[in-house]
Amino acid sequence: MPSPKIPGSRLAGRIALVTGASRGIGAAVAKRYAAEGAQVILAARTVGGLEEVDDAIRGAGGSATLVPVDLAKPDRIDALGASIHERFGRLDILVGNAAMLGALSPVAHSDPAQWQRVIDLDLTANYRLIRSMDPLLRASDAGRAIFVTAGVARTVEPYWGAYAVAKAGLEMMVRLYAAEIAKTAIKANLIDPGIVGTAFRANAFPGEDAATLPAPESVTEPFVDLAEPGCTMSGALVEAGK
Repeated sequence: MPSPKIPGSRLAGRIALVTGASRGIGAAVAKRYAAEGAQVILAARTVGGLEEVDDAIRGAGGSATLVPVDLAKPDRIDALGASIHERFGRLDILVGNAAMLGALSPVAHSDPAQWQRVIDLDLTANYRLIRSMDPLLRASDAGRAIFVTAGVARTVEPYWGAYAVAKAGLEMMVRLYAAEIAKTAIKANLIDPGIVGTAFRANAFPGEDAATLPAPESVTEPFVDLAEPGCTMSGALVEAGK
């Protein structure tokens, strides 16, 4: 019989890096991980947002480390990996959540600089995270890598441009990584949160009433499930909104 899942202890002692942790789903996941006993490393560009999340975590009795960083700059990711190694010697959980939408427009009309920025953050930064964090995940007894995707990666939605392309590439990359680490203790998976009331969602659908949409906190459960040492899934896509 499997051991019961005890709230507040499911990630006790685990070290978790969450990117895009200053707001929305990233912030909600970081707070949930801390509430489950993890030491959380908060990574994002917005210092003020990180401080707010840190205050909430510490106010609830949790522990967090703030890392203001632009993940679109590869050398910053390498430096982050080195810092985690120096301080902790391992990484138990990696959540690749940081992303930008970019402009919704026809592919042929896309601004090249903005297209590249979206690809750099939404796809290439996650490749660099895998590259830099893989040795740290291998140093864990049960490394877990979780990446956030979206439905536009699997359906043809006109005008979603670089964002859809990046998410489609992300899904293939994570599946490849999962296959390549099959004989290790690492598990790598994808989560599609579905429709959630975030500032990111509001940029894409400005006419929506965010108050009528599920809150970011409502989709954190599968992030905990996939982060637990006992998780056996790898190379899977979990649709949190279904």
